[in-house]
Amino acid sequence: MDQKFEKGGRVTIPTDVDVVEETLRLAGRWGADAVRDCDGTDFPAELTDSGMKVYATYYTTRKDNEWARANPEEIQQMYLMTPVYTASGEELRILLMKGFYRDMLKPNTRDDIKRWWEVVDRSTGEVVPVERWRYEEEAGEVVLEAEPFHDYTVSFLAYIMWDPVHMYNALVNQWEGVEHQITIDVRQPKTRAFSMERLKRFMEEHPYVNVLRFTTFFHQFTLVFDELAREKYVDWYGYSASVSPYILEQFEREAGYPFRPEYIIDQGYYNNQYRIPSKEFEDFQAFQRREVAKLVQEMVDITHEYGREAMMFLGDHWIGTEPFMEEFQGIGLDAVVGSVGNGATLRLISDIEGVKYREGRLLPYFFPDTFHEGGDPVREAKVNWVTARRAILRKPIDRIGYGGYLKLALDFPEFVDYVESVCQEFRLLYKNVKGCVPYCAARVAVLNCWGKMRAWGCHMVHHAIYFKQNYSYAGVIEALSGAPFDVKFISFADIKENPDILKEIDVLINVGDADTAHTGGAWWCDPAVSSAVKRFVYEGGGIVGVGEPSGHQANGRFFQLSNVFGVEKENGFTLGYDKYNWECHDHFIMEDMDGEIDFGEGKKNIYALEGAAVLVEKDREVQLAVNTFGKGRAVYISGLPYSFANSRLLQRALLWGAGEEEKLKQWFSSNYNVDVHAYLENGKYCVVNNTYEPQSTTVYKGDGEHFSLDLGANEILWYEIG
Repeated sequence: MDQKFEKGGRVTIPTDVDVVEETLRLAGRWGADAVRDCDGTDFPAELTDSGMKVYATYYTTRKDNEWARANPEEIQQMYLMTPVYTASGEELRILLMKGFYRDMLKPNTRDDIKRWWEVVDRSTGEVVPVERWRYEEEAGEVVLEAEPFHDYTVSFLAYIMWDPVHMYNALVNQWEGVEHQITIDVRQPKTRAFSMERLKRFMEEHPYVNVLRFTTFFHQFTLVFDELAREKYVDWYGYSASVSPYILEQFEREAGYPFRPEYIIDQGYYNNQYRIPSKEFEDFQAFQRREVAKLVQEMVDITHEYGREAMMFLGDHWIGTEPFMEEFQGIGLDAVVGSVGNGATLRLISDIEGVKYREGRLLPYFFPDTFHEGGDPVREAKVNWVTARRAILRKPIDRIGYGGYLKLALDFPEFVDYVESVCQEFRLLYKNVKGCVPYCAARVAVLNCWGKMRAWGCHMVHHAIYFKQNYSYAGVIEALSGAPFDVKFISFADIKENPDILKEIDVLINVGDADTAHTGGAWWCDPAVSSAVKRFVYEGGGIVGVGEPSGHQANGRFFQLSNVFGVEKENGFTLGYDKYNWECHDHFIMEDMDGEIDFGEGKKNIYALEGAAVLVEKDREVQLAVNTFGKGRAVYISGLPYSFANSRLLQRALLWGAGEEEKLKQWFSSNYNVDVHAYLENGKYCVVNNTYEPQSTTVYKGDGEHFSLDLGANEILWYEIG
């Protein structure tokens, strides 16, 4: 290998045919040992013998419109639901494609619409008999016999005539006149056989490729655009686009019961991550994971037969390949790569087992939405690196890289310089950290309906994007990604099946709005679950609730763990009861707070029960409270957006809940803008300034010995233990 690439390593750089010399120059500066193409680029022949490992972006479901047009019955499909229509008379006409981008989606009338479509009376929840409706294809309308002033929807299958990610890239980059890439369904027989031969042909035609970067496999997460080509609906975990009559008939044979469109449509919520999953939807997910895994393994085996590595991009068509589930472990992939939006997305990549290496694609992506006149890619890169670094120091990825169009970055020399420093710092960090479990002060488990399936992705739309309604919850997961705890994710079903799982942890976290998959809803009315959690706390465990933990109106309570948390929500049912517990107390949890605590959106109408200790209240609404329950402890927080201050508050809350306050000043910084991470097996620890301002702190080592330290902006210092 060329000597200039031996000096660095662990970095992947994008390229294109018009930036060959620039690629070589920056690869030398950044220490890149791998080079990749991107969507809309071609790999230059001049770089095939550069000494760098070559990644080829490979699309299993697109970039073959000739096949798609010749086999229209094997184009991929998704389930959609019309808006709600109210009948004013005994006949109702529903325009099927209202609200959808017609160049992207086309109703499937090829298969039996009376079997695979469904008209639902949303006033009663009942299915409208098929003999009471028809479809007029020329008008694009479903015509039905209606009950006056009842509400109706139509659920229908539609072909994906423009791959949603290709459409997104075309819109963002303003590609004019680009051919719409049609999404083919590799799960179906003819396309499956064709796709295997297509893969072999690609290998033979690209002998210089070392790593096949599958982007991704077969089913796109749910991404739909409206009539104006605006994003209409997105769910990074959505299964709506993983359906076809062929697949659904397979599911029916395995599940032993008929499929209903409603299992996917879910009243129009499409089983998004906030919905408590039904048994039928969980059955469908499990079926899809098994079937996708078989097909992925077949492609991975072909890749290996040609002597190449198989890498999966954690995104795009990744549905069915959830990386923390058992099915993923047997696929045989060599690597995964994903976009790093923050610490949580970093841990989503770095915690994956069953692969040889994990790569994070840092931001910004080299797209014109960032790299334009007046743009500030350096700022975005700095924010991205600081947030990712906190998580890397807890569980490192093996490589970093960038994507997009390199020529855009060339116009920003300060950005090029900054990336060089990031690459150098990452390599040093990796050398000091890899292979060693960092010091953990307690074992923490996030409890929700999804458990390990959606570990680290809680409250995330995709790639660290959040909404006003969930950032106060997502902040908890982000804080955990870089905190000194051993973190796992468990489900209510896990507890029901094996209550002893709680013996493996010190503190539970339940965070989110009431009656969502994140807090559990009716699961708390299952005594096998609620009693197990209460026993866990009563016998000395800890629990931290954020938002509306255990929230579900039943049995005279809103918080089903109200006696554990020591708080309740006023929903109007207890207005006649006076509330007297409003006095605020000083507490260990708040000792580092030097100003008003940011609870984000918080929650309205929370009050404390007698015996609980209120730490913060505002306008007679509790924001922070603690309670003892038997030998255990509970903490209630109304919301916790991500910040360094709030990360410290959560750290203290978890330690107090675990009864381990004395562990606070072990591998600890008195300044919450600065973190200390210890790697006892490697005999090293580091002190890291998470800001771009100078910071002063007192550093506490594991034995309590401490010293004062001044750090420069973003500085990280490494020390030997002992």
